[in-house]
Amino acid sequence: MPRFRLAAVLVLALATLTIPAQAATLEAESAALAGGATAQTEHGGYTGTAYVGGYTDGNKGNAATTFTVSAPSAGTGTATLRYANGTGVTMTLSLYVGGSKLRQINLPATGGWANWGTSSESVPLVAGANTVAYRFDTSDSGNVNLDNLNVSAPVPPSDGTGLEGGFLSGGASVAAAVSGFTGSGYVTLPSVGSRVIRTVKVNAAGNVSTALRYHNSSGSTKTLSVYANGVKTGQVSLPAATGWATTQQSLPLRAGLNLIGYQYDAGDSGNVALDDVTVTGATALATRGATVNYTEYEAENGSTNGTVLGPDRTYRTIPSESSGRRAVRLDNAGKYTQFTLTQPTNSLVVRYSIPDNAAGTGITAPLGIYAGGTKVKDVTLTSAYSWVYGNYPFPNDPGLGNGHRFYDEVRTTLPSYPAGTVLKLQNDGSTPITVDLIDTEVVAPALTAPAGALDVTAYGATSGSGDDTSAFTNAISAAKSQGKPLWVPAGTFDLTNRLNVDNVTIRGAGMWHTTIRGTNGLGGFLGTGSNIQLADFTFAGDVRYRDPDGVVTTHAAMQGDFGTGSLIHNVWVEHAKVGLWVNNADGLYMAGVRIRNTFADGVNLNDTVSNSRVDQTVLRNTGDDALAMWSFSASVTNSAFTFNTVQSPALANGAAIYGGNGNRIEDNLVSDTVYTASGIAVSTWHGAQPFAGTTVVQRNTITRAGGFNTDWNSSQGGLWIYAESRDMTAPVLIKDVDILDSTYQGILMTWQRPITNITFDHVKVSGAGTYGIEIFSPGSGTFNYVTVTGTGSGGLNNTTGYTLNRGPGNSGF
Repeated sequence: MPRFRLAAVLVLALATLTIPAQAATLEAESAALAGGATAQTEHGGYTGTAYVGGYTDGNKGNAATTFTVSAPSAGTGTATLRYANGTGVTMTLSLYVGGSKLRQINLPATGGWANWGTSSESVPLVAGANTVAYRFDTSDSGNVNLDNLNVSAPVPPSDGTGLEGGFLSGGASVAAAVSGFTGSGYVTLPSVGSRVIRTVKVNAAGNVSTALRYHNSSGSTKTLSVYANGVKTGQVSLPAATGWATTQQSLPLRAGLNLIGYQYDAGDSGNVALDDVTVTGATALATRGATVNYTEYEAENGSTNGTVLGPDRTYRTIPSESSGRRAVRLDNAGKYTQFTLTQPTNSLVVRYSIPDNAAGTGITAPLGIYAGGTKVKDVTLTSAYSWVYGNYPFPNDPGLGNGHRFYDEVRTTLPSYPAGTVLKLQNDGSTPITVDLIDTEVVAPALTAPAGALDVTAYGATSGSGDDTSAFTNAISAAKSQGKPLWVPAGTFDLTNRLNVDNVTIRGAGMWHTTIRGTNGLGGFLGTGSNIQLADFTFAGDVRYRDPDGVVTTHAAMQGDFGTGSLIHNVWVEHAKVGLWVNNADGLYMAGVRIRNTFADGVNLNDTVSNSRVDQTVLRNTGDDALAMWSFSASVTNSAFTFNTVQSPALANGAAIYGGNGNRIEDNLVSDTVYTASGIAVSTWHGAQPFAGTTVVQRNTITRAGGFNTDWNSSQGGLWIYAESRDMTAPVLIKDVDILDSTYQGILMTWQRPITNITFDHVKVSGAGTYGIEIFSPGSGTFNYVTVTGTGSGGLNNTTGYTLNRGPGNSGF
């Protein structure tokens, strides 16, 4: 079971100081102290002239220490806090970067008040000024003394600034034969179909100046096709030049995440080397997890007259499925939670739970939205898409008892409100409402149709009028035969079955403007070929239960054969069986997608999938693995999950690789797994093909992960290496991974089959309900710079005599 310790609390100083990212030590006593914190010298061993103490319960929730850190470039730095904790138990503080909460951190006992320890946390830094704050939130337990802080120089993000870190397919490759490139290499596009796509972020929509750095020593001008968010904007001419050259181009970009693509199309001459694209006004992407357009607020961090639930990780309790394991319950009329906008918004997403009815068909309830004390509107909440019962596969039958899967989401547009506005969510009825979190963003105006597109309404589709399946089918056929994109304007269109898609582009007016809706659990897109593009709409499914294994009565939002060169971006999926299930693809790229509240997997790359990538995507409340590569009858090869955010999967893992060849999980954030779950799993489970090549799990943060499998009566770790149906002997690299506040083990290796050729390098386990590392398999592995702190049962439990080849830098196990 999870361990939660309550103790006396601390108050932190409110201080603002500037230090270089290379960081000389910053002494806490030199900060401006507030909230009762004072410079003290009672306990020895501190550096400087004193340390900061005086942390008492009366200042809980108010005090903070904020440092301004100047970084020479964007990337991930390491913030190392020197502290003393003589309480004998682990205490907590909250770490904020750029004004947003990054995570709660554990500060293990140091063995006495004169014994000082350090806590190191990865922090994302932007070029220039940053704020790094240690705050004493109401959810923290505190009671520590602070001595000093050191912030290391940032390490650039893995994709650097070069195109070599983008998505490559169709034969594109990274090379280094021509000297003078930046980064780690350059990209070659040798043949028709080769492409590279790079993600960039800009703050304002418009025509943006870009500079493409290239090398063309052929003696003649070469051309490539240029794409902005999947729309071809024309050709770029690349004149012959000596050495590396640059060409300028203006591209239509959106506020937020964009895709810039260079492709060797028919009619292009190609055969140039591409080094980098510089985008005027571009801002840093998130160093881990998805770059999103919205700001997220935890309900429990606002002000409320409701009941704060949790923290609690007990299965089948509402807190166990809540982000951060805490939420706010508004039991009856007049109960509210409110928060102050830190960024402007004209929209709202609320993650909520309300009760089910006796039949399991759901009820509705209003939730009042207030701005500045004035009611703006009601939104209607429903429990029709939440609540399942009994044991796996969890039927929709309340008679089975043991209800869970409590949450759903509702979204709405609002008038425009600036930062500083107080938004209040209030229960104006009698139905109890639990609020977990709120997302706000500025919704851009509806997009316009790309040039030459066919309009689905010209084929009989009518917003809000009933079944549009036939109209879509006819329109898709026409668009494919004419080689034109299909445009779905703003509105809501209904399907009663899946739409076959092959060599066609379907685009909407934006995920907040165009909704394609399923009916009776049916509807979605079935890939049947290649060159499929799906973009800029919401698919709102109507799935209300999970099919038993081997039974198909409901549909995935997107499924099937995506062939070569397919692209899915800026799509929002709700209430489908699965977000994306791919059986065959080479060079499929998914980016900027939101997948919420599915009854099974979020994404499953299954069998004959190669050179494919899921990137910059957010997955929340999935009913099975949020992200899975499952090599069942054939191997998934050279594919990756990168820069994604996984929140609160209700069942199974945040991200998993089941067999396959040379696959990767990199730069993701995974948090709050619930049942029979780990944060990240590497396994031969589910009849998987053997591993081959090198499997890589690196630069990920796993927070409050792990779970319990009642069928096996055993727990699963934050990171789980599971040799089930086959030995694991091919190389596996686990590198630069932070495993924080695991419910059970930090790292678990099972089950009685050999695990060899595995390397753990710079892995941090900070907080674990049981062991930092627990091993139930034979074999051997290499451990370098692996640190374990704050465990409930100990650093290591090695039950099978596993050989740990200990290199430098290990501690705690």
